Amino acid sequence: MTGFEDLIGKPAPSFTLPNYDGQPFEFMPGGSGLPTALLFYPQSGQHGPLNSISKQLTHPFVGSYGCTQQICSFRDAVIEQTTFKPENSQVIAISPDPVEKQKEFVEKQNIPFPVLSDTEKEVPKLYGIGKGLFGFAPIARVTFIVDKDGIIRDALDATMNYGAHQKFVDKWFQKLEGESATTES
Repeated sequence: MTGFEDLIGKPAPSFTLPNYDGQPFEFMPGGSGLPTALLFYPQSGQHGPLNSISKQLTHPFVGSYGCTQQICSFRDAVIEQTTFKPENSQVIAISPDPVEKQKEFVEKQNIPFPVLSDTEKEVPKLYGIGKGLFGFAPIARVTFIVDKDGIIRDALDATMNYGAHQKFVDKWFQKLEGESATTES
């Protein structure tokens, strides 16, 4: 298996996985014509609803508090930031949790983007992602930026720094938006 860094500058692998609602979700890189953030994360959280008003820690290491924070930061960005709006970009989250757990997580946290189930961890393998947190997490927390043409432009591996992922994507979405504006002029 090659590392995920080897994919930068190359076409992103396509895949089909079940979404949280059980329906197949097909990712065809470049097919939508929008930049995409692919969020690989270890585990859907088991905490009550998190929002910008109530971010209280109940059990810091049980139920994946960091994963909940990470995915909810993207939920908030989709709601609040223009570059994250569905007409400007796409956000797709993937973890090895079963569909039932993804559904519960999405409904509890009001996630407005696809949250896919990959219990066999086939797509992380396609993207060169191994275990995270010194082997204790089923997959590492890695975020990929795929441009509108389906090319992987960058990736961030920051398992412990879950807050860095949304900032990383925001920076890239703004950069890609600027590149699109320049080529359209």
